Amino acid sequence: MVIVTGHIVVDPQQRERYLADCVGVIELARRAPGCLDFAISADLVDVRRINIFEHWESQTAVEAFRGSGPGDTQRAAILAASVAEYDVAGVRSLT
Repeated sequence: MVIVTGHIVVDPQQRERYLADCVGVIELARRAPGCLDFAISADLVDVRRINIFEHWESQTAVEAFRGSGPGDTQRAAILAASVAEYDVAGVRSLT
C-alpha cells in the first residue's frame, strides 16, 4: 500500500481556479485501477495551501496513473510544494 500526502502552495487569487482544474484529475484517479482514495482540497486555515492525499494499492498502481504529473498550467501556478510518498506495511482501523 502506498500513501502520497503533503501540500502545495499557490497564489490565493489562483487557488479556486487551480482546484477547479483538478476536478478531472481527481475523477480519473478515483476510477484508476488500484486507487483507494484521491483528494486535492483547499486548506481551511491557509488560503495559499492545497492539501494532497492519495491512497493506492501498490507502487505499480501509482506509477501507472501518475504519468508526467501536473500539466504546464498547473505546474506554473505552484509556488512551493512538500509532497512525499510512503510505503505502508500495516494498517490499524480507528473506527
